[in-house]
Parts: sequence; structure tokens; C-alpha cells
Amino acid sequence: MDIILEKKPKNPIVIEGFPGFGLVGTIATEFLIDHLECEQIGRIMLEEMPPMAAIHDGKVVEPLGIFYNKKHNIVMLHAITASSGFEWKLADALIQIAKQLDAREILSIEGVGSTGLKLSPDAFYYTNQNNKLDFLSHIGLKPLKEGIIMGVTGALLLKDKAFPKCAFFADTASNLPDSKAAARIIEALDKYLGLEIDYQPLLKQAEKFEEKLSGILEQSNKMQELSEKKKMSYVG
Repeated sequence: MDIILEKKPKNPIVIEGFPGFGLVGTIATEFLIDHLECEQIGRIMLEEMPPMAAIHDGKVVEPLGIFYNKKHNIVMLHAITASSGFEWKLADALIQIAKQLDAREILSIEGVGSTGLKLSPDAFYYTNQNNKLDFLSHIGLKPLKEGIIMGVTGALLLKDKAFPKCAFFADTASNLPDSKAAARIIEALDKYLGLEIDYQPLLKQAEKFEEKLSGILEQSNKMQELSEKKKMSYVG
């Protein structure tokens, strides 16, 4: 695994968004990259992952790209590739990046299964920072009392428990791309970080994000399946 950082901003907040349930993390970070002045400052390379390069609007889209917004001092890991089988390594990479940059905290974004259809998804939080509890409730988030968190976020919560972490979750109706849940996360991030970003357009623009991300992820999954089949044929 290689972590490539072309710039090393000091004391940022690190945000991670992986294509988990409802693609909430990926849609939300995609929206932030498009609506904040962000520059790509690095990438994570995993040799075990299928060698797939996505092209969008004539540009290469990094499977695990690292972006930076100077105004709010935010470093974002934007993932458009499935992380199945690499969750622990990616969690280690995120903690390594956060420590290297002397980050204030790591923010995770996830969708969680909803108990039913809602006009406005609820948003929840988990944090190991007791000094943030009152503020998180003040901005309209509920503490996540029960739940199973899998993927990179689950690995992160189990790794290095002393490092400051906060995770935002939104009710997600299904495993299909959920723009309403992503918009709820953007709203929470806006209030938490003071981004002054209009999250309402996400509901309209999300259709484009969903189409783009679904296509890329579908190809990524096919490549991963093909790679596994090749490995099995070598063994056999």
C-alpha cells in the first residue's frame, strides 16, 4: 500500500466517504468536492485492488483520491471503488494520514438501514469526544444507540480508539444510491463545520452523481469479480 501526498496541510479535519450502504459517503464527498474549492493532493494505491482507471468528462478519476479544501482546512478521501477485503488496511491508511497531518479529528460518513420510508431521513452520530456531545445534539443529530457499522468506518472505530473521531450516519432506505440520505449528511456537515454550503441542490444534482457513481462502481465490481476468477483459475 502506498500513500501519496503531494501537499501536507497542518491540523486539518479528515473526512472519509466510502461507497457503503446507499453510496451515501461517496455521494456526499463528491458533492463537497464539486461545491467547495478542492484540489487533489494525493491518492492511496493498493496493489491488491484490480487495476481499473475510471474516465469521467475526459479525466481520470482516482479510485482512492485525496482532496483538500484550504478555506475550511479539510482533507477528504473520496472513494469510488469497493473496499471489500481491504477495510483494515484502508483504516490504517486513514489513521496514518491523520497522524501525519496532525489532524484535529477524523469524520466518517455512512448510510444506515432505515426502519421505513421517511420524507426526511434522520441523522445520527457517534463520537469518542465527550466535549462534542452537546453541540452535536444542538445541530439536530441523534446519538446512534444501536447499530452494526461495517466497512472502513467500522474498522476505523475499532482502531486507535484514543484518536478523535466522529461518524455521521443517515437513514438510508435501500442499498440503491440514496441522495436524500446524502443531502441529510451534507446538512449535518454544514452545521458542524460551518461550511456555508447550500445542500438543497444535491437532491436534483444527485441523479447525475448516482448515474456516474453507479456506472463506475458496477465496472469496479465486475473487475474485482474477474480478478478473483483469474486468481481461482491460477490456483486450480
